[in-house]
Amino acid sequence: MRPDLNPVLLAENLHTFYGRSHVLHGVNFHLRQGETVALMGRNGMGKTTTLRSILGLIRPREGRVKLHGADVTRARTSDIARGGIGYVPEGRGIFANLSVREHLIMAARRGVGGRDDWTYDRVLHCFPRLAERIGHQATHLSGGEQQMVAIGRALMTNPDILILDEATEGLAPLVRRSIWQVIREIKATGIATIVVDKNVDVLLDLADRAAIMVKGKIMFDGPCAELKAKPDILQSHIGL
Repeated sequence: MRPDLNPVLLAENLHTFYGRSHVLHGVNFHLRQGETVALMGRNGMGKTTTLRSILGLIRPREGRVKLHGADVTRARTSDIARGGIGYVPEGRGIFANLSVREHLIMAARRGVGGRDDWTYDRVLHCFPRLAERIGHQATHLSGGEQQMVAIGRALMTNPDILILDEATEGLAPLVRRSIWQVIREIKATGIATIVVDKNVDVLLDLADRAAIMVKGKIMFDGPCAELKAKPDILQSHIGL
């Protein structure tokens, strides 16, 4: 990567372990301002571990992570998030004792530089179903509604980077279409986004760039248009 690209997020030479298991083998990854990147690969290839290493949820043994040029490799996850990252984890991370309203309100804050584009009303406009369920305990909602809560909660932090791990996993087709539409709206606002999902066709149409992981390494990193023109790569590393 050329240094003049000034990525808002940069991971260099990440080596991450779970116990003795060496999961990431020198991962290099970057995200530019306003860019949407599809992080792709079969199950168990290191996608979630890469995201967790970036966020400080697991510490890489080697390598470094930079956020807006500042080294955050050893920073607390809460401080990394306050640096401008909204995270929608695989499994959604819904709190059993909080209502939809409480999930959104507790997350509300201004972003880096006082950014306040995403308000309570704007989130409910994007997810009208949540407005209908606003007083319900979030764990009583359907899987699709819970994913809306998780995305809405992340947006309430007014991030300039949004990370979605398994954005539409296990959701009904109609709900998936709704989630993808919101992700397109998020992209249009200029938020840089990393998306992990199994729907390769939608990812390649949505994202600007794709990075494919194989056994803890990035094996392809380039424009989605380039990847579409190389079906052999998709066949070899994704199985399409």
